Amino acid sequence: MTKRVCVAQIGAPHGVRGEVRLWTFTADPTAVAQYGPLETEDGMQRFEIAAVRPAKGHLVARINGIDDRDAAEQLTNVKLFVARERLPATGTDEFYHADLVGLRVEDEDGNEVGAVIAVHNFGAGDILEIQPPEGGAMLLPFNKTVVPGVDIEGGRLVVVPPLETE
Repeated sequence: MTKRVCVAQIGAPHGVRGEVRLWTFTADPTAVAQYGPLETEDGMQRFEIAAVRPAKGHLVARINGIDDRDAAEQLTNVKLFVARERLPATGTDEFYHADLVGLRVEDEDGNEVGAVIAVHNFGAGDILEIQPPEGGAMLLPFNKTVVPGVDIEGGRLVVVPPLETE
């Protein structure tokens, strides 16, 4: 299955002509309209963004085929995905969250720590959720101090977990 990346989430309707509030997860918020058709998480529906314009803290988008408020309301909270290969290449030390999920996690000595199962951002930077082999989960900040090495091609990343305090 093709790896997909969540690039936006539809919010509440904006006005009565089918426009929606749109929150994007792209470096350039308006670039979301250039990726071509976007799909729902289950891949069952496809949407093409006809136009976007900036608003306070989000975009206002017009989606082809959505022409009234009732149709727009049906899309509230729908996440929009695009195939990973349709996104621009990343720069040095830049990563798509989708590229990190699934990577094997090792310490500096090559010992298995677990696997990345999610990447979160609660406003203070990215956090890796790692599942150790014995179960449970650990959260580590995604920064150069804690994660000095990322090898996407090799399918792994190296972590230096912070010291535990009592």
